[in-house]
Amino acid sequence: MLGAFQVSTAGDLANWHTGASDAIPAVGGAMDLAVGAQKVMVMMEHLTKQGESKIVARCTYPLTAGALRRPHLHDLAVIDVKADGLQVVETSRA
Repeated sequence: MLGAFQVSTAGDLANWHTGASDAIPAVGGAMDLAVGAQKVMVMMEHLTKQGESKIVARCTYPLTAGALRRPHLHDLAVIDVKADGLQVVETSRA
């Protein structure tokens, strides 16, 4: 399980740095896990604290890994990354 700042519609994952000049990068084993593990899931809230979607057409933060075909779990839904885009698998009952 990995957290994420952003996930693109192509499955790109950004989870180690927001690019902000005052942010401390959280470089760790996420890059190795994202590309090397047999099963990886991304768990995150759907929106930022400012109310912006963390699912984006293209990541603006530095990438951890590109084009992952892994499911990600949100506070609102479980979403699979497919070759032709995102697919909602299940929605939460909030």
